[in-house]
Amino acid sequence: MTHALPLSPSAIAEWIPFAKAAGFFLGTFILEDVAAVGAGLLLATGDISWPAAFIACFLGIWMGDAGLYALARYAGRGWFERSSLRRFTAKVAESEHWFAERGTPILVFSRLVPGARLPTYLAAGFLRVPLPRFLLITGVASCVWTVAILFLAQTFGERLTNWLGTYKHGGLLLLGVGVILFATLQLVRRAFVNFNFRRFTARLSRWRHWEFWPAWIFYPPVAIYCAWLALKYRGLTVPTAANPGIFSGGIVGESKMATLKEMFLISPEFTAEAELIIGDTLAARLSSLDDIRARLGIDFPFIIKPDVGQRGAGIKLVRSSAQAETYLRQTSAPLVAQRYARGPLEAGIFYHRFPHEPHGHIFAITEKLFPVLVGDGSSTVTELVWRDPRGRFMADKYLQRFSGRQSEVLALGEEIKLVESGNHAQGCIFRDGMRFCTPELEARIDEISQKLTGFFIGRYDVRFASEEDLRAGTNFQIIELNGAASEATSIYDARNSIFAAYRTLFRQWDLVFAIGAANRKRGCASTKLSLVWRKWREYSRLAATYPAAD
Repeated sequence: MTHALPLSPSAIAEWIPFAKAAGFFLGTFILEDVAAVGAGLLLATGDISWPAAFIACFLGIWMGDAGLYALARYAGRGWFERSSLRRFTAKVAESEHWFAERGTPILVFSRLVPGARLPTYLAAGFLRVPLPRFLLITGVASCVWTVAILFLAQTFGERLTNWLGTYKHGGLLLLGVGVILFATLQLVRRAFVNFNFRRFTARLSRWRHWEFWPAWIFYPPVAIYCAWLALKYRGLTVPTAANPGIFSGGIVGESKMATLKEMFLISPEFTAEAELIIGDTLAARLSSLDDIRARLGIDFPFIIKPDVGQRGAGIKLVRSSAQAETYLRQTSAPLVAQRYARGPLEAGIFYHRFPHEPHGHIFAITEKLFPVLVGDGSSTVTELVWRDPRGRFMADKYLQRFSGRQSEVLALGEEIKLVESGNHAQGCIFRDGMRFCTPELEARIDEISQKLTGFFIGRYDVRFASEEDLRAGTNFQIIELNGAASEATSIYDARNSIFAAYRTLFRQWDLVFAIGAANRKRGCASTKLSLVWRKWREYSRLAATYPAAD
C-alpha cells in the first residue's frame, strides 16, 4: 500500500501563481471587468506578475466574446431557421447586410460601453459576421481594454492597499462584501418599492434612443479622443487658451455676466440686456433686483439664472415677485437678471475663427423646439406627459417642473409649454438648423464675434421672431454666449446616428484644440489644471443649490 506524499511548501508555492491566473481566467466568464480590476489590485501588491495577469484576463475575455458569438451563430441561428420565425428571413438578410457595412465600429464601440457587449456579440453571431473578422476586431479591442484596466487598477490600487495597511486582505474582502450587499439592497429597493411600470418601460425604451443616454455612457469616446488631442498638441489645458478673453476659455467657471456686459456694450441691438444681482443678504439682493428692474425697465416675466452655469441649470422665467423671492432664498450663488427675449423661436449658433483668419465661420446651427402639452378635457398633466411618445422619456424632468399641476385636468385645446430653457438636458427638442445659415447671418455673427475681446470659438444662443429675420442676420437677441466647452448641439437631432454625432463632436474638439494651440503660439497662456479643477468643484457645490430649471 502506497501513501501519497504531502506537497512541500515550495511545490505549493509554484502552483499559487497558476491558481491565481486560473481564478481570474474563470472570473472573466462571470464579470470580466471585475476580474480584470481584481488582477490589477494584485499587481499593485506584487502578488501576481504582469504576464500572468494579462494572459489570464485577455484570454478569458476574448474566449468569452467568442463563446457568445458561437452561441448565437450556431444555436440561435439554427433555432431561428427551424422555427416559425423563419418567415422573417428577408429582414434578417437586410440586417446582415447592414451589420456587414457598420460592424467594425459597432464592435469596437461596444467594448467601451458597459452593457453593450452581450447584445452586440450575440447579434454579430446571429447575423453571421465572418469569424476571422470578429476574432480580429474583438481580439485587438480586448487586448487594449485589458491593458488599460490592469494599468489603472495597478496604479490606483497601490494607493488603496497602502491605505488599508495590514488589513489589506481582510479589508478588501469586507469592502467587496459591503459593496455587493449595498448594491443588492439598492436594486431590491428600486425594484419593489414604489415600482412604476410606466417609468420602468420608459427608462428601458430610452436605451434605444442614444440622445437620452447618460453622460457617463455617451462621453467616454469623446474623452478618449480629447486625450489623444492633448497628446497631439502637448497639453491637456490647451482648450483653455481657445478664448483668451473668457476665463478658462469657457471650459468651466466663466461668468455669463462678464460676457453679456461686453456684448451689450459692443452690440446692444443684438443682446438681451442683463445685470448681476448684488448683495450679501436676501434683503439686499431683493433690493438690487428691484433697482435693476426699475432702471432697465424690465417687467414681468423676466429671466433669473446663475452667473456660472451649464446645461440650462437653474434658469427660471420669473412671473411674480413671490417667485423671485423664492429663487433668491434657495441659493446664495451669484445670479443674473435678464430681460426676457420673447422670440418665440430660438437657435444655437456654433461659430469659430482661427486667429490668422480674416473671417469666421458658422460650424453648426441648432433649431430648438419647445414641446407643448395639449389638453383633451379628461386627462391630467401626468397622464398627458406619460402618453406623449417623446415626453415620457423626460417625464421625471417635466413633472418635477409642474409638481403643483400634475393632477390638473387640462381643458380641450388648453396648452402647457413644457420647458422654457432652450437646453436639451431640460427637455427641449433639438433639430439640425443649418437651413438658417446664410452669408448674411454668417457675416453678422462674425462681425459681433470680432468685436469681442479674445473670442474665437463657441455657441451663441439666440431668440428671434421669424426664420426670415434670422436668415437676414437682423432682429435677433443673443441671450447667452458659451465658450470652448459648449457643443454643436445639433448632434442631438433624433434623426442623427450616434456615429454622425461623434464625427461632429470630434471635429468640434479638433477645432477647439487647434485654435487653443494657435493662441498659445501667439503667447496666450492656458489656465492651470489645478485652477480648472477648483472651479469645477466650486460650480458643482453651487449647482446643488440651484432650483429646478423652467
